[in-house]
Amino acid sequence: MVTNPTVPTLADLVRRPLVTEKATLLMENNQYVFEVIPTATKPDIKAAIEELFEVTVTAVNTYNPPSKRRRFGRFVGNRPHYKRAVVTLAPGDSIPLFPDL
Repeated sequence: MVTNPTVPTLADLVRRPLVTEKATLLMENNQYVFEVIPTATKPDIKAAIEELFEVTVTAVNTYNPPSKRRRFGRFVGNRPHYKRAVVTLAPGDSIPLFPDL
């Protein structure tokens, strides 16, 4: 069976968790922030998070931040495009982003 390399799998949709001040404060409300690929849809993100972390997702909110300008010497361009997803989990579920060391 040949798979299409342009169609991402569920594991490829989620790039990384975002750990910022705001994201850390949202963890208290059982909400987690992830960077996802720009073409990911809310049902795809929900399925990927549920499959990767074995939790129950109740809501997914997405945010496409505007592109920012970037200079490299005399050349001007834009930063790479990304998409944020705020995932709300069911009560009692959690994602261990910081494993105990």
